[in-house]
Amino acid sequence: MRDLRSHLRLWPAAALGLLADLWSKDWAFSHLSANPDASTSMEIIPHLMTFRRSLNTGALFGMGKGLVPLFIAASVIALAFVLYLFYHSSRERRSLHVALGLVLAGALGNMYDRVFMVADVVHYTVGGREYADAVKRLPDLDYPGVKMVGTWPNGEHPRPFPDSLQPRFHQQGVVRDFVKMEPRFTIAGHHIEIWPWVFNVADVLLVVGVGLLMLNFWWERKAERAVHPQASQSP
Repeated sequence: MRDLRSHLRLWPAAALGLLADLWSKDWAFSHLSANPDASTSMEIIPHLMTFRRSLNTGALFGMGKGLVPLFIAASVIALAFVLYLFYHSSRERRSLHVALGLVLAGALGNMYDRVFMVADVVHYTVGGREYADAVKRLPDLDYPGVKMVGTWPNGEHPRPFPDSLQPRFHQQGVVRDFVKMEPRFTIAGHHIEIWPWVFNVADVLLVVGVGLLMLNFWWERKAERAVHPQASQSP
């Protein structure tokens, strides 16, 4: 905690990562089409990567939809754990400090969205299966038997939700995603995507940061075994 160089590895990595995440999300939701009924993706690398707007009402891979307070609490715990690891690290653990900065940036980026990016989430049922979409509620455009919604955040491209779909609305924080990997393969005529989820820069920072942390723990364990080989042997 008293070593300046350690702080110069942690905080710039966290600040630059957070800036890249928030800027890229703002850019994507300002420049990519919001029309849900059209081909709205921007091809970045042919047959590999596209950009498209998507709102995640859950956590990583869309799991745990609607559990925003739990995710915020988990993010706070993760941030505290990052600072704990930094406090107890040595000044020689350079890659560990960078990894902690990346995890800090990713956790803060998605937590910011869950706190400040609030959408109207509509739950509805099709064929006995329940779905949830993040939208902008347009009650002034309702007519008998139909609820009207538009794309978040400005209510563009209004579309109807008939009461037969049993729409149920509530507000919650959502995470802005926009990166989509396109590789897929075909089995028996069915197209299967290798990576079906849409993600953002914060998710990348978290994955890279956690990967570096795991490598650091492995290196540390390997060094301990080299110094004390008898500790890794069974009695």
